[in-house]
Order: sequence, then C-alpha cells, then structure tokens
Amino acid sequence: MDRHNLRDHMTALELIFSMLGEASTTKIARARDARGFVQNKESAVDGGSIAGNARKELEQKSGERVISQENYLKVPQNKSF
Repeated sequence: MDRHNLRDHMTALELIFSMLGEASTTKIARARDARGFVQNKESAVDGGSIAGNARKELEQKSGERVISQENYLKVPQNKSF
C-alpha cells in the first residue's frame, strides 16, 4: 500500500500558508500560555485567521488563486482498498 503525505501534493504557496497558520498558532498558544482543548482551539482559530487573511490578500493583489487542483492526489479508479 502506498503511503502519501498531503504536503507532497501541495504547491509552494499552499505549503507556505499552511506553515504560517501552524507557526502563528504555536506562537499565539505559547504567548497566551494556552492550556486544554478550548484555549488551544481559540489559538488555532486565531492562527488560522492570520494565514487565511494573508492568503486572501495575496489572491486579491495578484489576481490569482493560491489553492490549486493541479497537485491534488489522484486515486486510481481500479484500485481496491
């Protein structure tokens, strides 16, 4: 069985914005000394918003979408699991 990592099928910009969201979430959670699910979820929402806003701004200024279908993993139709 082939194992695939989602990141192997992302464009450079998709990776960058994912990493921005993750790094922002970590920084916010540490700054808030987040404990438990609820506090960490709030940090994750805020970190994701930072990445989402940056992506939207780039798309607006460049006139092109960041999210691409060209790298999505294609599963063969005849393969049984």
